[in-house]
Order: sequence, then C-alpha cells, then structure tokens
Amino acid sequence: MSKDPVQELLESLARQEGAEIPTTALGRLRRTAAAGARVGLGAVAGRLRGGELNLGSLSPEALSKLAQSFGQLKGVAMKVGQILSYVDGSLDPQARQMLAVLQAHSQPTPFAQIEEIVRVDLGSRAPALLSRLGRTPVATASIGQVHRASREDGTPVAVKVRHPGIEEAIRADFKAASVGKAMARAFAPGIDVAEVIGEAQERFLEECDYALEARRQQRFAGLFAGHALIRIPAVHADWCGPRVLTTSWAEGAGLEAFLASSAPGEVRERASRTLYEFYVGALYRHGLFNADPHPGNVLFAPDGSATVLDHGCVREFERPLVDALVRLSRAVRRDDATQIQVALSSLGMPEPDRNFEATRALLRGFYEPLLTPGRHAVAPDRSVSMGQQVQLKQKLMKMRLPGKLMFLFRIRFGLYAVLARLGAELDWAALEDELAGGAG
Repeated sequence: MSKDPVQELLESLARQEGAEIPTTALGRLRRTAAAGARVGLGAVAGRLRGGELNLGSLSPEALSKLAQSFGQLKGVAMKVGQILSYVDGSLDPQARQMLAVLQAHSQPTPFAQIEEIVRVDLGSRAPALLSRLGRTPVATASIGQVHRASREDGTPVAVKVRHPGIEEAIRADFKAASVGKAMARAFAPGIDVAEVIGEAQERFLEECDYALEARRQQRFAGLFAGHALIRIPAVHADWCGPRVLTTSWAEGAGLEAFLASSAPGEVRERASRTLYEFYVGALYRHGLFNADPHPGNVLFAPDGSATVLDHGCVREFERPLVDALVRLSRAVRRDDATQIQVALSSLGMPEPDRNFEATRALLRGFYEPLLTPGRHAVAPDRSVSMGQQVQLKQKLMKMRLPGKLMFLFRIRFGLYAVLARLGAELDWAALEDELAGGAG
C-alpha cells in the first residue's frame, strides 16, 4: 500500500533537519529558480498574469518538492506557500493538504542551535528552561519553531525560537524585490512601489523581533481578557528574549481537524464569528490589526471558541484612519459614490475620482460578503487563484493607497477564504456594523 503523500512530505521534512537557509539575495534567487525548474513552474511563470497557473495540476511528487523548497527557504517564500494553502481557490483537496503542511511544518533547526540561542538570549535564566525543553519541535514555521516545555510547577508552555539567519534571509528577499521596483515603475508610472515594498519589509522584519511580539501578545491578551470566545495565551516574560518567546501552552484543533470533526452548524457559526470579531473587531474597536490570519495561527475548541497563537505581524492605526475605514465599508455597501470617494480621500488616496468605476468594482469585491443582506454563507468562490492574487495586487497598487493599508485590504481575502471553508451562515453586514459600533 502506498504511503499517504502528506505523511511522506512530513517525514521528508523531518529528515532534512539542519538544511541551511540561504541568506544572500543571489543565493535565494538561485534556490527559488531551482525549485521552479524542478517542478516545471519556470516555463509557465508568465501565465500568472492571466491567472491560468493551477498548482492543483501538479503531481503529489512535484507539490512535495515545491513545499520542501518553500520550507527550506523559510521567510517570505514559506509565507507564500502558507497563503496559497488556504487562499488559492484553484487548488484541489490534495494540493491544498500538501501546501497546508507549511502552516506548521518545514525543515527544523537542529536542537544544538536552538539551545545556543536560548543560552545567549536568556543568560542565567536559560538552564531552568533548557532542563524542561523538548528536543523535537512540535511546529516549524517561517520565522521560528516551537518546542514544548514546562514550568517548575508543571505548567505546560510553548517556546518559540527564531531560526538562525532568518532576518538576513528576509532582508535578502526584499533586496531582490527592489530589482523589480524599477520595472514596476516603468510599466505603471505613478505607483509608489517603494512604499508598498517598504511596508511589507517592515512588517516581515518585525516578526523576527520576539520581544516586540511578546509585548503585542500581552496587549491583545489584555484586550480580550475574559472574552467568551477569544483566547490569547499568556506570555511568560522571564523566559522571553529577542529570539525566544514563551507562552502558555494551548490545546485545540487546527482548521482541517476542526472541519473533519463534523462540528454542527451552530458551532461553526460561533467559530466564524470568533474569527471575524478578532480580525475585524480588533481593528474597529482598538485600532489594532493582526495581519496574518492563516489557519496555522488558530486553534479551535469543540464549542467554536478559538485561541489565536501568533501576534508577530500587527499594524496599529490611529482613530481617524479607522473611522475612515468604517465609513468606506458603509459607503461601499450603500454604493454611495460620493461617500466612497470621501472615505478614500481620508485614507490618503490621491484623486479618488480617477478611474472610479474600476476602483468601485475592486472595493465591491473586497466587501462582497457584506453586500448580500441577511444570513448567508461566504461563497467558496471568494477564494482566489494564485494568478488572480497577482492581478489583485496589481490593481491594489493602481489605487495608490498608502502602503500601510496594503496588508489590511489584502488580508480580507484570507479571512473570507477561511470563513468560506467553515460554511457558517451569518448576517455579515450586521456583524460588521455591530463591531464598528459608533465608529465612523
């Protein structure tokens, strides 16, 4: 009997422990090109512009090689694989499962290097942690990997340790991206590509700073303390450092396991509301936006409540900008051209009346689940293909919105993709208004 392709991929990743992360721009470009050649993507990369490339057409062996290459590169490349695993609507179930492995698994960093990082970052506090730290990671992500440990009193904790060289690798990725900056300006003058790339680079590099993530996680934990549905693991500050983040251990099911549990409709409804309230409600109510809603960052409980694990990619917005976002949502739903343009102007978009019909169409796509009144499920076709994502990115840049808003708008599709898979029926417009409250 042939082995399950997903299990084979997991075993292959584990065998490749210690695979070196290339940290130069040239090295990463070469590795990316080699990965594409191995799976036959190089000859068809240009088809992305037309949205024709379908990863679901690749064999399990080719998908495994692609996932392994993304995993070894870590950083931006692995994040691309994670995003495709839940946003790309063109993927068949097997392709989705193969890429979904990247949500929690890649080639692990050897324990000897993990131990050295803990010793350097924690100093005299390190022995107490290392004596209780499991040697095998329970998850290996794009920036770091997670090991299970326990406190002196037996309290279980999760210890996230940054991959060595990952910050240099991300800088190298964006150095390579700057090569395409001049080309983008030549083909689409007026687009502030530099601002978009700068915003993305800042957000990705912030994810490497675990001391910053610890502060953010503590802030989210305070905001949602006592919440009936949303849980944020507590930070154990004495076991934290620039490259080490220790939090309380959380139990729960990942998205795939939660879907496989055949949870009843009311539980899926509760889970969907939980996600919407965390990702959209935190923005409207507190001006905070967690910009990484991929399913590997959430654990679901049997009752539909959820624990949000990762707080590395976060953006904070001033109240006037949040109010403008609320006004934009309401104006798009009313199809009020004047108020749409007023809101866009408040958000920093120059000449919001220029090519307005194209902008209007794009915005209605962003808010599409809110345009239908009453209770309904988010349509599965809200997921977009790999090629369509490229087109959307290009259209977003042509809107010439400030770079700080790019993650905010793009991530809506990620949330919609997860909600579509949950299949719950909610009145999304009413929920949006409830979360916005008197804002706007």
